[in-house]
This record gives sequence, structure tokens and C-alpha cells, in this order.
Amino acid sequence: QVQLVESGGGLVQAGGSLRLSCAASGITFSINAFGWYRRAPGKQRERVAIIRNDGSTTYADSAKGRFTISRDNAKNTVYLQMNSLKPEDTAVYYCNPFGYVTWGQGTQVTVSS
Repeated sequence: QVQLVESGGGLVQAGGSLRLSCAASGITFSINAFGWYRRAPGKQRERVAIIRNDGSTTYADSAKGRFTISRDNAKNTVYLQMNSLKPEDTAVYYCNPFGYVTWGQGTQVTVSS
């Protein structure tokens, strides 16, 4: 059974940084691509970043230049380093392996102005 546990969120001032972690279990981690997503109040879920099994990455325009997705296959963990945070980055952040319908509980990121 796939389990995803996100952590690292919190309250930060605009311009600050956070590093999110997503620990995955129940899957063959190294062969899967992962995405980080977010859902802000009243908005649809948005995909923020992708990391493939070869380490290549893709970012949403809103994340380019500020966010960095990475993975540690030895720890079965995906990370999202978020810098230069803005109030509009406030959302619950989730990770998800491609092709799976399982979601974790997410981690709340709140950016104050």
C-alpha cells in the first residue's frame, strides 16, 4: 500500500524559504516520477514541479527560478526547496507519484506579507 507523508510546511514571511519533504513507502521509489502539487483556498490543485526517475525536472511558471525539486532514492524521499516565497504561494502542498491515486495529508505553507 502506497503511503506518502509530507512535512516541512509552516508560517514564513514573504521572501523567506522552506524545504518540504515527502517520504514515500509501498512503491519502488527509484523508478517513479514524482510531482509536487498545491491547493490554495478556493482554487484548483496546481502542479508545481515534477522530477522524473532520471532526475530531470519541470516546473510550473509560478515556480521557475524560486523552487527546486530533488529526490534521494536511498531515503525514498522527494524534496521541494522553496525560496523567495510570496503570499500567493500559500497553500497545502502534496506530493504524488505518477500513475497513483494515493495522496498524503499534505503540509500547510502560509506566507505572510
